[in-house]
Amino acid sequence: MNSQKIKLRFCPSPTGLMHLGNTRTALFNGLYARHTGGVFLLRIEDTDQTRSHEEYTEQLKEDLQWLDLSWQEGPDVGGDNGPYWQSQRQGIYDKFYDQLMDSGLAYSCFCTEQQLALTRKLQRSSGQPPRYPGTCRHLSQSEVEEKISKGLKPTLRFKVPKDKTVSFNDLVKGQQQFACNDLGDLIIRRADGTAPFMYCNAIDDALMGVTHVLRGEDHLTNTPRQILILEALGLMVPTYCHLPLIVGDDGSPFSKRHGSRSVKDLREVGFLPLAITNYLSRLGHYYADTQFMSLTGLAELFAIDNIGTAPARFDVEQLHHWQREALQHIDENQLYQWLDTVLQQVPEEKRKLFAETIKPNILFPKDAMSWKEMLFEKLPECNDEQVLLVKNAGCDFYQTAIKGVEQLGTDYKGLCQFLKDQLQVKGKSLFQPLRVALTGMLHGPEMGNIFQLLGQEELIKRLNDGLSIAKGESIC
Repeated sequence: MNSQKIKLRFCPSPTGLMHLGNTRTALFNGLYARHTGGVFLLRIEDTDQTRSHEEYTEQLKEDLQWLDLSWQEGPDVGGDNGPYWQSQRQGIYDKFYDQLMDSGLAYSCFCTEQQLALTRKLQRSSGQPPRYPGTCRHLSQSEVEEKISKGLKPTLRFKVPKDKTVSFNDLVKGQQQFACNDLGDLIIRRADGTAPFMYCNAIDDALMGVTHVLRGEDHLTNTPRQILILEALGLMVPTYCHLPLIVGDDGSPFSKRHGSRSVKDLREVGFLPLAITNYLSRLGHYYADTQFMSLTGLAELFAIDNIGTAPARFDVEQLHHWQREALQHIDENQLYQWLDTVLQQVPEEKRKLFAETIKPNILFPKDAMSWKEMLFEKLPECNDEQVLLVKNAGCDFYQTAIKGVEQLGTDYKGLCQFLKDQLQVKGKSLFQPLRVALTGMLHGPEMGNIFQLLGQEELIKRLNDGLSIAKGESIC
């Protein structure tokens, strides 16, 4: 592998399903890797053994593959920098613990969580930022050994240097500076010996050759701490790019009430992968081209300079817009596969016409099911407005329409001309009474196709029902 290649990574923790926030992070990394001809790496950060589950790992891999976000290094693919599960890398982390302790840059800490919580509370009450005050920083080796001999299990803290400033250029947010005195010594090894995110995430990025870290801006304050760790170990520091967070339409943190759902949920209701990627690629990133694009097209035009700094507001209507676009761009085989469950309930000889007919009028397979029921089972119940429209059309309209269908069969254009000639009606006065009587709706698919799908016998039956309503004999 060319070590000069740009390498990006997506490193989820398998503690739940992929949601739209981390899906966008994966997408931006994948798009930039494709744009630069670089490498997209997948790493599973499963050091939290109590919350990590294999089923979530398998699901997130399936979700990424469904979105066409294939990785060139990582699980199931391999590479020169494995293992790609952090739970299998403890020996690597231990080696660097030894290095830090030998150089006097890490120390044992015996403070309990209760002590730390009390310290933070006191700091806040006095207007100070909550940070570790260095209580155990100056314990002697004998004091450490004595506490351990009593059965106390310490964490390991990294010794943040005093009176130093950490500076780095964020590709989105610009030059950043953090005073070390504001950071506090951070835990780099838990009491059970496992490595927390701050430590192992930084080390793995360096050892795996990650050149660019694109992640949410909620990680911005983690970056100076990770830079200090990498510098202390003499490891490569990547270039950082912190993405604006996704918020709800009211500006509050993005949640389920704003429409946040897992990729699995979106897939199950019928969202198409390119609908999701076309929307998310524009959520916090500007494209001058507003047309629907393939993933390759999105990657070609992806630019870090086009990533905004303001929070990205989620808009479910925009997601639905891209679903409509994606639906219009899928080919016949993809459409049939997407509608498979519905099409199995449609007469075989009418499946192709049915799919083509309803395609512009649906967003999800459940919408197709509604049209299937309307066309091949029974009409939906008419509302008062529709009943009034049928009555206003009058008995002559439906009697003439029935006569026309008896003569012309399923020739919709021929029937329209017949009604114009016989009744001198046109426009809405012609089309709406027909559509309501035949579909129970004021809007919908092309009527010519509706005629073909219903067939002459069903057309006459439904027009007779319309005639009954016009006479006031029954209600839909």
